[in-house]
Amino acid sequence: MSNLHYPQFCALARAAEIIGERWTLLIIRELLLGPKRFGDLLDHLDGMSPTLLTTRLTALIECNVVRRTALPPPANAQVYELTEIGREIQPAIRELIRWGGRFLFPPVPGDMFEPDWVLLGLDAIAKRSPVPEIRVGLVVTHGRKSAGFTVAGSGVGTAIERGITDCKGTLEAPFDAVLQIVGTSVSVQDAIDAKRASVSGSMALVRKLPLLFDLAERRRMTPAAN
Repeated sequence: MSNLHYPQFCALARAAEIIGERWTLLIIRELLLGPKRFGDLLDHLDGMSPTLLTTRLTALIECNVVRRTALPPPANAQVYELTEIGREIQPAIRELIRWGGRFLFPPVPGDMFEPDWVLLGLDAIAKRSPVPEIRVGLVVTHGRKSAGFTVAGSGVGTAIERGITDCKGTLEAPFDAVLQIVGTSVSVQDAIDAKRASVSGSMALVRKLPLLFDLAERRRMTPAAN
């Protein structure tokens, strides 16, 4: 079990005991993206020691938040994944990401970034009300790394899918440029002119990308600083 204990009979205190240890939330972030091998977790948690990762995983397993399982042949590898109880934390993680986004910039020099993390970030700002029924491809780049997603709109809101499927228009840009575009602080054309983005396929379709997110709306609702 976690060594963290708050002497209070409170559900929030109990939750903090499980996820409040250093690195634990980031382990959960990785597992929300899918099962991971121990080495994969270490690769994405730069600065965490193998001993500490083992300790944190053991505590999460004891709380039935994480479980160990084996991939079927030919992989035959042991991976860690969230249990049903562990996956129930996703709405809370979504709100933490939405809240933490206001503190994201400017980036801290030396911080690592994985384009795969964008899946959770985009999900946090995706609309959950009817939006245009379109599919827009998105390739998020970071140095030599990149990750592709499909942003799919429907009558129930926006879904973010891994990979690019059935998209007639695709935007490619680093994550900060993507946020500027979906937040409407920079137009697609201005990002292209600044060599911060490129578009393949339908430009008209890519221009509709901000309609699938609520980032611009939330910014308009935020009171200006005095």
